[in-house]
Amino acid sequence: MTRYPHLLAPLDLGFTTLKNRVLMGSMHTGLEETRDWNRVAEFYAERARGEVALMVTGGIGPNLEGSVLPGAAMMTTAQDVQNHSIVTARVHEAGGKIAMQILHAGRYAYGPKCVAPSAIKSPISPFPPTELDEDGIEKQIADIVNAAVLAREAGYDGVEIMGSEGYFINQFIVTHTNRRSDRWGGSYENRIRLPIEVVRRTRAAVGPDFIIIYRLSMIDLVPNGSTTEEVIRLAQEIEKAGATIINTGIGWHEARVPTIATSVPRRAFAWVTQKLMGHVSIPVITSNRINTPEVAEQVLAEGCADMVSMARPLLADAHFVRKSIEGKAAQIAPCIACNQACLDHTFSGKLTSCLVNPRACHETELVIEKVATPKSVAIVGAGPAGLSTAMTCAERGHKVTVFDKAGEIGGQLNMAKQIPGKEEFHGFVDWYRTMMDEMGIEVRLNTQVSADMLTGFDEVIVATGVLPRDPGIPGQDGPNVLSYIDVLAGRKPVGRRVAVVGAGGIGFDVSEFLVHEGHSPTESLPDWMREWGVADPAAHRGGLAPEGPQPDAPARQVTLLQRKAEKHGKRLGKTTGWIHRAALAMKNVDFVGGVNYERIDEKGLHVTFGAARENPTLIEADTIVLCAGQEPLRSLADDLAARGIAAHVIGGADVASELDAKRAIDQGTRLAARL
Repeated sequence: MTRYPHLLAPLDLGFTTLKNRVLMGSMHTGLEETRDWNRVAEFYAERARGEVALMVTGGIGPNLEGSVLPGAAMMTTAQDVQNHSIVTARVHEAGGKIAMQILHAGRYAYGPKCVAPSAIKSPISPFPPTELDEDGIEKQIADIVNAAVLAREAGYDGVEIMGSEGYFINQFIVTHTNRRSDRWGGSYENRIRLPIEVVRRTRAAVGPDFIIIYRLSMIDLVPNGSTTEEVIRLAQEIEKAGATIINTGIGWHEARVPTIATSVPRRAFAWVTQKLMGHVSIPVITSNRINTPEVAEQVLAEGCADMVSMARPLLADAHFVRKSIEGKAAQIAPCIACNQACLDHTFSGKLTSCLVNPRACHETELVIEKVATPKSVAIVGAGPAGLSTAMTCAERGHKVTVFDKAGEIGGQLNMAKQIPGKEEFHGFVDWYRTMMDEMGIEVRLNTQVSADMLTGFDEVIVATGVLPRDPGIPGQDGPNVLSYIDVLAGRKPVGRRVAVVGAGGIGFDVSEFLVHEGHSPTESLPDWMREWGVADPAAHRGGLAPEGPQPDAPARQVTLLQRKAEKHGKRLGKTTGWIHRAALAMKNVDFVGGVNYERIDEKGLHVTFGAARENPTLIEADTIVLCAGQEPLRSLADDLAARGIAAHVIGGADVASELDAKRAIDQGTRLAARL
């Protein structure tokens, strides 16, 4: 008897059956843009082998003006059909099904030829769109339909028509972006004409035995967005027009509410999708922050949807579904919703991957193979770099011993998991612990390693991490000064007025920790909704509370300082930095930049400003917390080198940069793949 009867139940679509209730949601990986179709094919085939019922590709443009970026993948020619046929054939050979997402970006397109229902520039794009006339609208519809026809020729099992997230079709639906007065604007009936026509004409063109998923924005989270009543009406019309499945979209890209970051509660928007259940007879899919089989099963069992969409969890572990089937859920590599290697890469023009799983989107070039001659490998440091290296070494057949001076594995992840909004890191450490046992890796904790202890190993890997950097502020040895380690480890009490020295990732995390008291909003959906101003779209248009965000009062008065005279958090994640800044601003954190740290005394922190050290100022504080960066902890590596013992140095011990687990895990995995 499976633990996940709803999740693993087949879904009959009439002309075809899906083997379970898991959809791999669309992700912009950048793979299609590499034009390496074998690489694209292997990415999807690996997930098909992992038993995903149906996958959706990254967004494929139906024409030049609708493409997300110049050079983005399109489906417009016979050559495109031939290229995509490589992908579909590989997926079908692996026993999977795959749909191509047709994505017309509208005013979100990053190019001067972008088009939209009205000439209203997006706040996230530098290009004002051209307002389409009647002929222009007809061309866009025809091009979308043509892309669907070509997708069928390429062997796809279906298409997903992107009608949410504020893209082209969504832009017609709401008055926020549609100011037209013709038959494509004005009344709601006119504004939903475009999605209905797109689906109706697509169904007529592709025939009855082809999956059409319509991605419907269930909650826009922008001013003048749709109401629940309007969403239900549109869904019913989309069903009549010929859609097979309705998929959930949450929030526009320009919305000022986080929707998928790690600080968003799990299954935070399933209740929105549930409002549609019973109003249409075709299957409904829910999405966003569903990252374990337990959460997915609960969502389905409660009747929130007929299927679940998971995207990033299938980057973290391509075999998520297979492990669920086999009763090995504890071995599923967890998606921690950090965005660091997926969305941050996408929006920086880099190829997508995954912090937890560096092989994601690199399946053909980061190959893990068994070795002919196993070695004995010593790894010093049980943080993410050392543990990931250990797992890959063990997978290849090496005998691995991991040492750490601490009493538990996880390294600096054990500090990260203390931050409100980063609760997913608990599961990350738990997964490492499970995999150490499962893979037979010997772990020796509470062990201070010397060079002499490592002489009997074939390979030595130093992953000893980092030390806090000494900022050298006069008076920093006073009783009112703590390191970030003291604070996050709960070693010493912190006063009510706090000055945080250093506004990098650690400074932001520590500030977040200090302004919260009690439970984290991420652990309480009502609290989180109130904090970010999310309301029921049945009562408030677009799902925005009229009173706006209403966070709890800050637990402490925090001043976050940095030497650089620039925006705080400038180097935080591309897609999450704004969330961290907004969260602290809502807690009345005072951002101060361009400072020189002059001295610390019992009154607080004394600073001046600029190169001329002007405007001497006292930041009154009961506690000063030092978050001034890190330095590599290399003493063991240096000792080994002095003795002529060859060692590989990875992670923070190699380069200390804001606790960069993404780089550390990737570096360790690649090292292990070639040992």
